[in-house]
Amino acid sequence: MSAANLWDRWRETMDKTTFTNLFTPFDRDNAAPKYRALRQSGRERLGSLAWPTTRCEDWRFTSVAPIVETTFALPVKCDDLKLPAATNTLRLVFVNGRFAKALSAPIAAGLQVGSLADAGANVALLAQIAADKDNAFTAMNTSFLCDGAYVVISDGQVVEQPIEIVYLSRSTDKPIVSHPRTLIVVGKNAQATVVERYQGDGAYFTNAVTEISLAEGAVLDHVKLQQESLQAYHIANTQIVQGARSTFTSHYLSLGGALVRNEVRVRFDGEHAESTVNGLYLASGKQHMDNFTVIDHAQPNCASHELYKGILDERAHGVFNGKIFVRKDAQKTDAKQTNKVLLLSDDATINTKPQLEIFADDVKCTHGATIGQLDATQLFYLQSRGIPLDAARRLLTFAFANDVVNRVKIEAIRAELEERIVR
Repeated sequence: MSAANLWDRWRETMDKTTFTNLFTPFDRDNAAPKYRALRQSGRERLGSLAWPTTRCEDWRFTSVAPIVETTFALPVKCDDLKLPAATNTLRLVFVNGRFAKALSAPIAAGLQVGSLADAGANVALLAQIAADKDNAFTAMNTSFLCDGAYVVISDGQVVEQPIEIVYLSRSTDKPIVSHPRTLIVVGKNAQATVVERYQGDGAYFTNAVTEISLAEGAVLDHVKLQQESLQAYHIANTQIVQGARSTFTSHYLSLGGALVRNEVRVRFDGEHAESTVNGLYLASGKQHMDNFTVIDHAQPNCASHELYKGILDERAHGVFNGKIFVRKDAQKTDAKQTNKVLLLSDDATINTKPQLEIFADDVKCTHGATIGQLDATQLFYLQSRGIPLDAARRLLTFAFANDVVNRVKIEAIRAELEERIVR
């Protein structure tokens, strides 16, 4: 057996112990008996799965070796964190995976929003949407299921105020690992806006899973801000199931992390549903950002629109792998996918792979990818009008990114992102 095969065999088996060794101390400190069966199911599934390697087509450009080679510890309790006041949002805060009531905003009466550790029967869909049959990281998240956020919007309910879920990580002398779990259920003809924010300090690993269910006629505007530490790893799986005539809009904005893999999987379970999936990722230094999306048109008369933009500087590495499946009976599908990348350095690299798999004949589907640098003619024009070169580069970069940022409806978040891009 070759050295490469031996390496893969070792990674598929022995290296799981860095996480499985945490099962016993985790169970001792986090009883949560109501999730014991789910945790056991996740652990059995994890035991049967191998870590993905670059030999796997879906992970071809991303190696998880830095994660599986690191010895992580369970997070410790942190009470010294402070957050700025929430700006017109209903805020839930989790520190190192545990609900922090003191940092959270009071939840208005009539809303089913809170901590999974305290949830009742209204979280029946938990672990029913995110598939772990071939995803070791999702199985591992379920293996440590104890706390996280749930948002359940009742039929016909319209929540005007955005709901913000903040996951903070704070490591001490050892790298820690946390497994945030989020469940969002929007009932029939209900509407809501949910913001997920991930940030932290030091070296740590965030292994997140978000499950979203939209009933018939439901409307959800979803924003995810990934602002992890530059020493952190972030692996996330967001899975969405849409009912008939539902509308899902997602804006993913990735700014931090040393190694990042963000998966978004949308499945249409009813006709005349619409999904818009937008993403913007900014990376510099030696950051690695992998964006993996799957839009599953399992029903006819549905529309999906996908726009991902990346800005890579210095020696950063970006990946975009977008798949659109149109099943045999999904006639009248309208699907569009676009990936655009701006390289600010000769050493920055991008691997992009847009995919269409169409098994129906009456569809309208397009996809495309463009990679380029700042336009020399535009730079010259701006300089000829008295704008310094550095300012001209910033202006053109901002214009490239702002196409995605402008689609975020929450003004405070949009302003925060615009400031970050300019800086």
